[in-house]
Amino acid sequence: MTTSTVPAPAAAADAGTTPRGLLPVMLTATFMTALDFFIVNVAIPSMQSDLGAGASAIQWIVAAFGLALATALITAGRIGDIAGRRRIFALGLTLFTLSSAACGLAPTVGVLIAARAVQGLSAALMGPQVLVILQTAYRGAAQAKAFAMYGLTMGIGAVFGQLIGGVLIRADLFGLDWRSCFLINVPVGVATLVLVPRVVPESRAPQRPRLDLAGVTLVTAALVALVLPLIQGRAQGWPAWTWVCLAGSAVLFTVFGVHQHRASARGGLPLVHTGLFRERVFSAGSLAQLTFWLGQGSFFLILALYLQQGRGLDALASGVVFTVIGGGYLATSMTAHLLAARMGRHVLTVGSLLMALGLGLLWLAVGLLGTGGGTAGAAWLAPGLLVDGLGMGMVIAPLTGTVLSRVKPQLAGSASGVLATTQQVAGALGIALIGIVFYGALGNAAPDRFPHAFQLGLASLAGVELVLAGLVQLLPRRNA
Repeated sequence: MTTSTVPAPAAAADAGTTPRGLLPVMLTATFMTALDFFIVNVAIPSMQSDLGAGASAIQWIVAAFGLALATALITAGRIGDIAGRRRIFALGLTLFTLSSAACGLAPTVGVLIAARAVQGLSAALMGPQVLVILQTAYRGAAQAKAFAMYGLTMGIGAVFGQLIGGVLIRADLFGLDWRSCFLINVPVGVATLVLVPRVVPESRAPQRPRLDLAGVTLVTAALVALVLPLIQGRAQGWPAWTWVCLAGSAVLFTVFGVHQHRASARGGLPLVHTGLFRERVFSAGSLAQLTFWLGQGSFFLILALYLQQGRGLDALASGVVFTVIGGGYLATSMTAHLLAARMGRHVLTVGSLLMALGLGLLWLAVGLLGTGGGTAGAAWLAPGLLVDGLGMGMVIAPLTGTVLSRVKPQLAGSASGVLATTQQVAGALGIALIGIVFYGALGNAAPDRFPHAFQLGLASLAGVELVLAGLVQLLPRRNA
């Protein structure tokens, strides 16, 4: 296994010297992790019935993955810098494949929760490595295209996750029911692992840093204290411990920031180099990333609840409705890198405004449909969903590429970890905030209350997209 240091962006390999199979391997791993984040929601009713799981256990099946993923991403990015991105990516993929098998074969809900936590940790090991490998293995137009395909894959996993899960459960292959949602990862993971040594180049940070153990401890504790109450707080009625944790997370993040700043000032390489945030494209881009994902995770949640509980659709029919978003997303994400090359940051502006428009059209359609149920009326939702998908496709990949465009190679792993963590924290924060609006209006969860609650959620999320359109004006007009 040969090792090379990460070249500066200007010297990165072009498409002609990069192994041909690199991008498919990176995208397959990305798709698997994105799919497993969303597919579990469809399998919950079957899990409850099969394992006899209560409401609290079901919450932890979802939360264990998200919590482990969010809290390990920054550390995983730095470990890749030290030990080698390919090595840590392969380790993450191996653990993800094994933990997927453990999820699919879990005899009890306790085993399933533990396996889901390992899945989340495995996804954290892979995520930052994928971003750094794409950043350093490609340059120029090839890099923009690689990030476009990365964004496309993330969106497909998120948008089509519910449909894929519904199809697998309806097909009930070999009588596996919900277990097939996890076991499908095993042959895909094994096949991908075989290709990793052949097509993924090894790389490390040019300056081999030591792992900042104090920083790891502080940031992990801070993220647990932040993400855990965001995941569990609403369902438990926001008890006192959630507020204590949130206050504690603010203190821990402050201490972590001071520690990292001092290490950076001494010329060291801490877990998160504070010099990253002196680059406007990274600081403003990270804030835009936070805003975008704050809206996306919460939108998918309330849309699924409206379709299934408000309109009475089953998981498969609801998944079919989600494909309308996917159609719009595919239409623009395939050419988003070309649009970004021509329009600069304004591709993000247009995408944000399209999402706001799509949510507005949905708001009108929900009002026209009223409290009726069934699939026929759901067709009225299609225009708004399509426009929202068009906007999504114009934002995901160009925003990721923009944020990482000026990061120095020795900070690439750290930057990717911060970016991926921002995405996960934003998702948890968005669901917590939209829960206050949506569930507050829903009251006793009677079907006739869902349209009003959904409309309030849509109005709030449209406001988020307008804020995003404003934030992207802080980015440079063109990437360097």
